[in-house]
Amino acid sequence: MCKQASGVGNKRKLEPLRDPNEVYKSARLNGNSGRHARVEDGDNVEAGPTPPPGDDDDADSNYGPVMPPDDDEEGGRFFGGGVTAQEAQVLDYLDGTEPELAAEKMDVAWLRRTALGFEKKISRNAEQRAKFEDDPAKFIASEVELDAEIKALSILSEHPELYPEFARMGCVGSLVGLLAHENTDIAIDAVEIIDELTDEDVAAEEAQYEALVDALLEADLLSLLVSNLERLDETQETDRGGAYRALGIVENLCGRTVTAERVAEAEALLKWLLRRIQMKEEVGHVSQNKQYAAEILAILVQNSAKNRRKLASLDSADIMLQLVAPYRKRDPEKGGEEEEYVENLFEALTCMVDEPEGKAKFIEAEGVELCLIMLKEGKLSKNASLRLLDHAAGGASGVGVCQKIVEAGGLKNVFTLFMKKSTDHRAAEHLIGMFASMLRLLPADSAERIRLLAKFVEKDYEKTAKLVKLRWECAARMGAVDQAIRTEQAQMSTEERQDMADEWFSRRLDAGLFSLQTLDVVLAWLVAEDSGAKYAIQKLLADRDESLGAVRATIQEQIKGIDADSTDGKDTREMLSTLVKFLQEG
Repeated sequence: MCKQASGVGNKRKLEPLRDPNEVYKSARLNGNSGRHARVEDGDNVEAGPTPPPGDDDDADSNYGPVMPPDDDEEGGRFFGGGVTAQEAQVLDYLDGTEPELAAEKMDVAWLRRTALGFEKKISRNAEQRAKFEDDPAKFIASEVELDAEIKALSILSEHPELYPEFARMGCVGSLVGLLAHENTDIAIDAVEIIDELTDEDVAAEEAQYEALVDALLEADLLSLLVSNLERLDETQETDRGGAYRALGIVENLCGRTVTAERVAEAEALLKWLLRRIQMKEEVGHVSQNKQYAAEILAILVQNSAKNRRKLASLDSADIMLQLVAPYRKRDPEKGGEEEEYVENLFEALTCMVDEPEGKAKFIEAEGVELCLIMLKEGKLSKNASLRLLDHAAGGASGVGVCQKIVEAGGLKNVFTLFMKKSTDHRAAEHLIGMFASMLRLLPADSAERIRLLAKFVEKDYEKTAKLVKLRWECAARMGAVDQAIRTEQAQMSTEERQDMADEWFSRRLDAGLFSLQTLDVVLAWLVAEDSGAKYAIQKLLADRDESLGAVRATIQEQIKGIDADSTDGKDTREMLSTLVKFLQEG
């Protein structure tokens, strides 16, 4: 299973992007609206219009606000308080009744009234637009009303129990339909509300959330999101924020594997994401949306083999390898968007190469060669490329990658890194994983296999000795954890032990169970392949009063935990059972 991409579990928050003076965006149903005059602290003048002249003033002097010019495009729409007299009356009424609205019970009856008002505002705006198509000043009021009605739906996120009814009433379809509105500000409003309703922080039950998401997808949400992403101009702050919110919706939908697979079926969306991560920006700078697009691609392929195959089919491996190539010598700025961007590109690649189709595309795009260069020259990219190679070489279909590593002269780079004292345990784990894959997959008596075995034999078996040393360290950590578990088990009933089984297994994994098992598989292969290696390993183990029996016990435990129902499981079990036979003393 792939490691989680950065950002998963911690919903990204949009930085403030909106200009509060933008048209349509200041409509609010509360006293903090941009429509109302306010006096800053410290002012000693009274809010309101300029008072009329006194007796000593010129009676003919002008006072109050200046009248708008005759050619005002909006017919005085934003004159004075920023609203027409009729709209001001409506807003004053709403301000006066706000306490009553706040206390209103949020139930199905309220939802029906709200939905009816929402649908009416949509219809009125559509009628006004059709009637006064060439005169925006005459339909702008209906647009402001619709804007406010959309924003009012935000409160639904606090009442997810109403989601199923909201979907049944057809309002979800109407909300999604607004993504096609001619006014991109209205479309962005709808995007923001959908983002809020589908946010992971909403305390919705599974059935409630599914009802909403299913209705959204049935209303062609994904297609309309792509249309919006394509028409938004990210050089403008409002549009940039809208694109961010649209990406937020996609991330929300990826919270369930089933839904994530439906998202990946929208090929136009995947292609847009791939184009977005390639968008040219100044060197050393990666924008928030560019990074977010890379993160979503990584999330999409984490838990779905179907999505990994789909993304691989779009030649995304080649695209992503080209994007990470510049980082073979240059590290991204630490802690910034660029660092997350690079990490997510590697994450997506690492998940994709777990599939046969991904491995094939990886080889075709010369991914092995690039990773080997990064092992030698890279900094931050060194560990990421090592992990990528480990995944690419693994599995029954990894033979092509294993052969390419040897053919490209990669054994020198790999073993040089393995022998370095500075190599940390995580890097060592990936190197050992690669050794295990190559020993399992490289054909018997092939030139590649002979070259690999020669590396373990050369210089008086120094690499083999390093393997045994790592085994000692790993076994010591495992021994301490196993002893603690045995102490706990002695004080528990059978039922309590069963309840703790998963917890104990997790603790053993953290202590290095997987690393110990992989190390012993590599040692078992060397015992089976070379008598000199077998003697060297036995001698080294004897220094700690151990024998091949310790290696055999680890592999036997591993055999018991393998699922024999799958083809790969059966093959692995058969391979390990054969290796156990070579671990007899003598």
